[in-house]
Amino acid sequence: MKRQVLFLVGIIILLTVSFVFGETFGIKKRAPRPHEYGNVVINNFSKDNNIAPVVFNHWLHRAKYTCRLCHVDIGFAMEAGATGITEEDNKNGLYCGACHNGKEAFPPEEKDSVGNSTKNCDLCHSYGKKVKFRENFYKFTKGFPRARFGNRVDWLKAEEKGLVKLKDYLEGITIKRKPLQIPEDTELKAMEVGMPDIVFSHKKHAVWNGCELCHPEIFGVKRGATKYTMQEIFDGKYCGACHGNVAFPNTDCRLCHTKDVY
Repeated sequence: MKRQVLFLVGIIILLTVSFVFGETFGIKKRAPRPHEYGNVVINNFSKDNNIAPVVFNHWLHRAKYTCRLCHVDIGFAMEAGATGITEEDNKNGLYCGACHNGKEAFPPEEKDSVGNSTKNCDLCHSYGKKVKFRENFYKFTKGFPRARFGNRVDWLKAEEKGLVKLKDYLEGITIKRKPLQIPEDTELKAMEVGMPDIVFSHKKHAVWNGCELCHPEIFGVKRGATKYTMQEIFDGKYCGACHGNVAFPNTDCRLCHTKDVY
């Protein structure tokens, strides 16, 4: 009897400890496959209209266009699903329709020289379907510089080597402007003991984001005016608006905390 009581007490303690640690640390989820990282499912109206949700492949678009072009000039919100895109918007040349018009990118429907029509709905509305896309991630990125996390592609080096050529202008949408002067690298003091300081490169970010994508909505213009914590970054705010969603995740600390401490 005494053994049974001790056994039951042991089970209760084990379950309690498991619960406490589970609440504290959570459960590690499967990391997305390289071709899945950054993908966004858009389902504002698809389900109500009996059509599969859109799976937006960030990797392919970031390989051809700057983030600034889509999120500033075309006007996509930075938060998934917040834009509220409708089919009517696309037909009127807004959002996806700014490019998917048969000139810049494939249109919703194509006709060949003899008038045969092909609908391209599944190329976007692909959620839950086996769709053969026009570009395959692994073939497209073969030979690209590798990275440890995210898409497993070092997009910065790929751009520097000319393996991807980013378009930052769309006729009829982008306003022609003189380029702004890019500030020097900025050192940010790490608050964690023993963690190297951050060396923030405005130049690297400006290639993809310009200035408008980050300032003033995410970060204030004045240096040091915006205060934030690592927890807020992990929660998808500030640097986390991109890093962890599309840009490389914050799994590898030394990609940001780069200042040599020795």
